[in-house]
Amino acid sequence: MKTNWRAAHINQQTWDLMDTEVHPVDAYGIQNVQKMHGIKMSESTVPRSKMRVHCLQVQLIAALVSFVFLFLTSITMAQTLETVPNVDLKKYAGKWYEIASFPQRFQQGCHCTTATYTPTEKGYVIVENRCNRDSLNGEQSYIKGKAFITKNSGNAKLKVQFFWPLRGKYWIIDLADDYSYAVIGHPNRDYLWILSRTTTMDEMLYQSIVQKLEEKEFDTSKLKRTPQI
Repeated sequence: MKTNWRAAHINQQTWDLMDTEVHPVDAYGIQNVQKMHGIKMSESTVPRSKMRVHCLQVQLIAALVSFVFLFLTSITMAQTLETVPNVDLKKYAGKWYEIASFPQRFQQGCHCTTATYTPTEKGYVIVENRCNRDSLNGEQSYIKGKAFITKNSGNAKLKVQFFWPLRGKYWIIDLADDYSYAVIGHPNRDYLWILSRTTTMDEMLYQSIVQKLEEKEFDTSKLKRTPQI
């Protein structure tokens, strides 16, 4: 058994929205502009009309900055990815078969991909990934890691680590009531896995999952079925 899965190349992308404070122009707006440009103005040398124009320009810039900030904030909120409310890790434990996924470099050439999860008393979950390289009967690759649960996530958000200090977000965004299938995604929507307790999945069920993923704004045209025996 050869351990050569390139999980270390997991591209962890984190989208952080920086807090931005936009100050409206106040009674000191013109004075601040003067100081910034090293300009000395007085009512005797500068017409009031020019001062009003300059003040209006500053106000328009501030308004534009406010608009852009609100626009970007609304986009980020629209793209928020929701997970399932709660996951029973004891029911989730065990072997899962990959039905489809977004192709990744570290899974290139994989067939018969599986993932096995084992909760521990220490609070993390042991992750064991296997696949056959280049063919259904190819050489098996194996890698073992840990999944750490994000607090206050109902066990639906985890961070998987195969090599320190790299950790990848593992969000459970869909889960059957009987834990017969699960869908794993990333908030940037560049990573996606559809898992099943069996090597095959009913086509109607698969299409219903795909439809829900489209509603979650995933580009399902990138989904690729995983060969299983």
